[in-house]
Amino acid sequence: MPHPSQPSPSSQPSPSSRSAPSPRPAPSPRPSRSSRSTDSPRSAAPALLAQDLVRVLDGRRVLDGVSLTAAPGRRIGLIGENGVGKSTLLRVLAGVERPESGSVTRPPGLGHLPQESPFDPGTTLAGVLDEALREAREDLDRLDRLGEELAGLPEDDPGHPALLDAYAGVLERARDREAWDADRRAALALAGLGLGALGHDRTLGSLSGGQRARLALAALLVRRPPALLLDEPTNHLDDGAAAFLEEQLRSLSGAVVLASHDRAFLDAVCTDLIDLDPAVDGPVRYGGGYSAYVKEKRAERARWERRHAEERAAAEELRHAAGVTARRVAPDRAPRDNEKMGYGHRAGRVQSQVSRRVRDATRRLAELERTAVATPPQPLRFAAPAAAVTAPDGPGPLVALRDVRVPGRLALPGLEVSATERLLVTGGNGAGKSTLLAVLAGRLPAEGEVRRRPALSVGLLTQDTVFAPAGRTVRDTYARELGPERAERVPLAGLGLLAVADLDRPVGRLSVGQRRRLALALLMARPPELLLLDEPTNHLSPRLCDELEEALGGGPGAIVLASHDRWLRRRWQGRELRLDTGRDEGRAATPGA
Repeated sequence: MPHPSQPSPSSQPSPSSRSAPSPRPAPSPRPSRSSRSTDSPRSAAPALLAQDLVRVLDGRRVLDGVSLTAAPGRRIGLIGENGVGKSTLLRVLAGVERPESGSVTRPPGLGHLPQESPFDPGTTLAGVLDEALREAREDLDRLDRLGEELAGLPEDDPGHPALLDAYAGVLERARDREAWDADRRAALALAGLGLGALGHDRTLGSLSGGQRARLALAALLVRRPPALLLDEPTNHLDDGAAAFLEEQLRSLSGAVVLASHDRAFLDAVCTDLIDLDPAVDGPVRYGGGYSAYVKEKRAERARWERRHAEERAAAEELRHAAGVTARRVAPDRAPRDNEKMGYGHRAGRVQSQVSRRVRDATRRLAELERTAVATPPQPLRFAAPAAAVTAPDGPGPLVALRDVRVPGRLALPGLEVSATERLLVTGGNGAGKSTLLAVLAGRLPAEGEVRRRPALSVGLLTQDTVFAPAGRTVRDTYARELGPERAERVPLAGLGLLAVADLDRPVGRLSVGQRRRLALALLMARPPELLLLDEPTNHLSPRLCDELEEALGGGPGAIVLASHDRWLRRRWQGRELRLDTGRDEGRAATPGA
């Protein structure tokens, strides 16, 4: 990674010693169409435009004529079922992938946050910050050089206007990037995303996956590019970090396009939502956040189903009318008794009139079939019979912990998990939520007393889901993990987690959310007595998150889940255990505490 000549921020960054020159007045911000926008008064960045994008993967059209306009100040959320093309669209918009057809006009210097860290494991935190600060530092250095040249050049010199224009252009860009404040913002971004205590000599390989993801996000916020593309930016954020990100995004003057499962985040940040799920006229754009979208989405689906039903009924009536009329004027039909008088005189006229009716009905039927809306596809519906099963009667809890410690990761004075437990584990990043689940599952040794009921069946959904080999199909992976007999008894398609069209795709070609669905399906196909879920709503579509929450709320067995999901936590009806970062103990809290 290239390093500029400025001092490396090996310690906490400090504000730049250079102050901003007295620039010309800033132009007024471009007016926003939404009251959600809180753009600061900087020059308007160019819009991000996409026209008729088509992207084909594995013979399937993931994007089929998608168009998008993201004007400065708009924050557009991409939603839809896993695998509909949210990440693909972001990669095409960023220029990482090329579409088969269509065009993208993107602001220069656009920033892209993929789901996986873009940095080399050997890069240091200081190196990442240096690269994030490089553009701002280069602008300030160039301003210094141009300022010196202007000071030494008479105003009547022929080269003075061009030099002044160059200075004004760099000054405008530096103001947009808030270059004079960049070092201070770097420190604020690290602190706001929970990375302030990390040594700047740490390599990325020594950080957790969540820390690497947050560092990549911090680097983009420090850069302040003219447009941002973010893929699941809140997956590793606790409440404080999520609130910090929301504030940062609302303050940007450029366009933001993001894919997120986080319903509270979509509500707080987005001025618009684009639903990539199948619809009558292609992707639908909704104004407002997630709450407004849910209401309008239901209404839109109802309108589609009603229109389809009405068109089918109309087509059936036209087919019936054409068929009956044609039979009534069949050429070999004998005249009825009441038709015999004058039959020959009227036959030709009646035949002509009825033939016109047949032709008219046939024409109208052909037109209706040509313009008819597609049949509304049946959406995936989570249909697992039970998330967990009841453990056999036995004395005491399923798992009991007392004075449990994992040095540097967890310290808990006590916890008991009953056979019907519904426990939500919350806390900031680094509080030990994932560690606690691993201890409960028996996958991580811990100091202290851990008592587990004999022969207890435990299922654990981890945050990182990888299936090997990557070339094996979804169907074969499911059968191999469960065994053929169990896979046949509980068909994968019947669980409502993956579309039938995806069952023969290689697992390596699944989106992150689809891999997560497959892992969840394997747990649901053989429900354990104790189900442990680590951030279960990460990477899943908002609709599946809603349905999963309902499934976890009741039923047999014990369920313990760790989550940052604010939407889930607001609606949680069970017990809550909050682990406090930096404390020596976790404290149990009542629901809503």
